[in-house]
Amino acid sequence: MRLAAVDIGAGSGRVIRGTLEGGKLAVREVLRFPTGSLVREGHLRWDLPRILERVEEGLGAAGSPLDGVGADSFGVDFGLLDERGRLLELPVAYRDARTRGAAERFFERIPFPEVYRRTGIQLLPFNTLYQLFAAAQAGDRALARAHRLLLFPDLILHHLSGACATEWTDATTTSCVSARERTWDRELLEAAGVDPGLFAEIVPPGTILGPLARSLRERLGLGPVPVIAPATHDTAAAVAAVPSSGPDRAFLSLGTWALLGAETPAPVITERARDLGFTNEGGVEGTNRLLTNLSGLWLLQRLREELAPELSFAELERRAAASPPFRSLVNPDDPRFLSPPSMAEAVADSCRETGQPAPDTPGGFARAALESVALRCRTALDRLARVLGRPVEGIHLVGGGARNRLLCRMIASAAGVPVAAGPAEATAVGNLLVTARALGGPGSLAEIREVVRRSFSLRVYDPEDPERWEEVLSTRGRGWDRTGEEA
Repeated sequence: MRLAAVDIGAGSGRVIRGTLEGGKLAVREVLRFPTGSLVREGHLRWDLPRILERVEEGLGAAGSPLDGVGADSFGVDFGLLDERGRLLELPVAYRDARTRGAAERFFERIPFPEVYRRTGIQLLPFNTLYQLFAAAQAGDRALARAHRLLLFPDLILHHLSGACATEWTDATTTSCVSARERTWDRELLEAAGVDPGLFAEIVPPGTILGPLARSLRERLGLGPVPVIAPATHDTAAAVAAVPSSGPDRAFLSLGTWALLGAETPAPVITERARDLGFTNEGGVEGTNRLLTNLSGLWLLQRLREELAPELSFAELERRAAASPPFRSLVNPDDPRFLSPPSMAEAVADSCRETGQPAPDTPGGFARAALESVALRCRTALDRLARVLGRPVEGIHLVGGGARNRLLCRMIASAAGVPVAAGPAEATAVGNLLVTARALGGPGSLAEIREVVRRSFSLRVYDPEDPERWEEVLSTRGRGWDRTGEEA
């Protein structure tokens, strides 16, 4: 099978060509391009037309013949279409300030414990439900005119095929889906001031939406290639490509965000899961992703962009490794780091407020970011064990963070358990293999993971001096995990 995966992240997008032959998958990046947001009409927005132009460029470069194409992206963000399927405005990005205070105002209508009971989704202020509530409260004209709402990966698939559908794994990120009924929750949407009729049909991962739109075929030099909704939420695609799984192992999908959790057969909607900040999102083959959302490489990405754009990530990692350990630590999930004008100033201010020296070199800032992320992963792992009611004996790390060997070593040491890392392109790999499954390829999730094991090498990191990390956490990480209970 010759396949193409469109993978759109918050910082960059990729088109990757995959060839599945003899039970092994080979991948090749065809095109990578920036997807950064821009300010238009007073809001931070995604330049969707430009992203679609680059997607088309990548698919054209992927070359004919193709047997199928799938697309995935981040969750919660959406676009609004008119009755002719045209975009009414550039989609607002989740880091935009319009949701400030929106969740708290919504909870005056329906308290959060009831929202969680219905959806199983942790409280994140930028979830789709609160974005919609903020827009409705502000009298948003596009929302009032809209005929259809599509989530971000749906918009890409709509452009490629003309179909309007929302794939299950991404739908579940919105706080708008009933975890038990597996449908859009009309009561929550109406409480937000939104017409439930705006939402598209929810379809399962691996749904064939139709052939590539006729208007694109000649322009791209492709035939009526089947367009598939794989696991369109990028984390769901990445988790599908985690080659090792089991009741005593956690997954960690590490990119701009760090998604740490475990696969469960059904949603875990309990007071403890709610109070400890765990979310339940759909997975492939009816599985549930019990996870918590943490800030991942976001701090490092912004610090490099601001302080040393001329340095590669590999060089920045080398300088971080040469910098003094445990000098400056911050809570990566402090709201001040969500979208500050200057990430370096935000980190320095946090250090000064906690009586620590502020970093003074790019390597020092990078070391602070990486150590802080590793410690935050450790506290989240402790919370996961409490929700599961059993210890976690290891972590399988996938995503771009698998390339950062220093961070992988830090996470293993901070967590006190082995970390198996790879594949780095897990999201695209999961996209490709769920797409292949829809076209008659691997017949099950277990077979998909067997293909991953045969196709990609892994690196295992054992803990180094975990006692020192434990001491640092106990003295300088206290209070990082106050999510309703003391960690």
